[in-house]
Amino acid sequence: MAGPEEKRHLDPHIHAPTRLQLVTTLAAVSEAEFATVRGVLDVSDSALSKHLSALADVGYVRVRKGVHAGRRTTWVALTDEGRRALRDHVAALRRLIDGVG
Repeated sequence: MAGPEEKRHLDPHIHAPTRLQLVTTLAAVSEAEFATVRGVLDVSDSALSKHLSALADVGYVRVRKGVHAGRRTTWVALTDEGRRALRDHVAALRRLIDGVG
């Protein structure tokens, strides 16, 4: 059974499968174009926007707009706080998994 420490570190903001995949994808790069992330996750624009907004609200991602090759684009990045949250979440998951006999 999960103890209080594990429960305290499982982060509900990133625990959902799509959000966990989103933050792990962003952890591998300094930033990524919205369309690239959408393709990796295989989600709609609106679904990705919703997840990014939720993560931005808690300070885990940064979203910036810019121009690339003459077209407007959106770039997303994991913040330092988001990286810490992901590390803590993964550590809590590992503790849970280690307890499985």
